[in-house]
Amino acid sequence: MTDYIAPPDLVSKVLLRRGKLHAFEVLDATRTALLVIDMQNSFVKQGAGHAWIPEAASTCENINAVAEALRQAGGSVVWVMNTFTEESVVSWSHFHKELSTSATFALRSAAMRAGSLGHALYADLKPQPLDLHLLKTRYSALSPGSSDLHQQLQTRHINTLLIAGTATNVCCESNARDAMMMNYRTLMLSDGCSAATEEAHSATLNNFLLNFGDVQTCAQVIAALKP
Repeated sequence: MTDYIAPPDLVSKVLLRRGKLHAFEVLDATRTALLVIDMQNSFVKQGAGHAWIPEAASTCENINAVAEALRQAGGSVVWVMNTFTEESVVSWSHFHKELSTSATFALRSAAMRAGSLGHALYADLKPQPLDLHLLKTRYSALSPGSSDLHQQLQTRHINTLLIAGTATNVCCESNARDAMMMNYRTLMLSDGCSAATEEAHSATLNNFLLNFGDVQTCAQVIAALKP
């Protein structure tokens, strides 16, 4: 993805709405978690699954940098893994059966089963032993029935979420919007997310910045962290 720059007319609207471009200029690291969304082989490694995002691999260095800075400052890192289960075919049946052909269902379910090549975290990422690894069965880990992410965050007294991963306009956006609606201070990392097209990436960040939360670069977030 190219560097994200908010359009001037959008900046004017944001300033009118909240008085400043960045809502969250200081981040209490001990109450902050980085959610790394779906950085799995199926989406990041060409030929390893059903939904390769060509730009996803280029975000790994930035994601690793934010993760390490947050750990050092006392925060939390969560690797969120898109996962197919037989139960989700029942509880999310319209997605699996009515919004998918039988061929795409077969491809996706095989690629996203735990233990498959497509399900595994991409090799360039650097998780650490104390990080949380969490399986989700919906686009958003915060959707009812998808995972216990909310409970895990509350146990850690987290009130601020940094969203990175892929795709910007699908699972990253879904998690970010749900987080904001659940009263988490939510930031999308413009150069820590990727989408299939520049247009989809930028449109999501524009909409999120105006209506839902904050958009910052990984360097800005690292500078804002306070132990």
